[in-house]
Amino acid sequence: MNNPADDETNPEMIPVILDPALNDREMHRQVIALKLFDAQTPEFQAEFDPDEAELLGAFREEALSETDALDSSIDQPESAEGGQ
Repeated sequence: MNNPADDETNPEMIPVILDPALNDREMHRQVIALKLFDAQTPEFQAEFDPDEAELLGAFREEALSETDALDSSIDQPESAEGGQ
């Protein structure tokens, strides 16, 4: 079988060289974009530092607060004297 990764003429397999004239923020954005591209490769484990992972939303907390969870529960009694 012909694997496109083995084909040196495949434009996707040409290494990307980052332009050193770019500012740090743009350079960091391009590095993250390349890591995300690499992460789509089966069996490849792209590594992200904690700041990159947080920037990409890996640690975004979207859980309900305890109060919101209790307010949404239908199994809680209406008052302390009795149930529903």
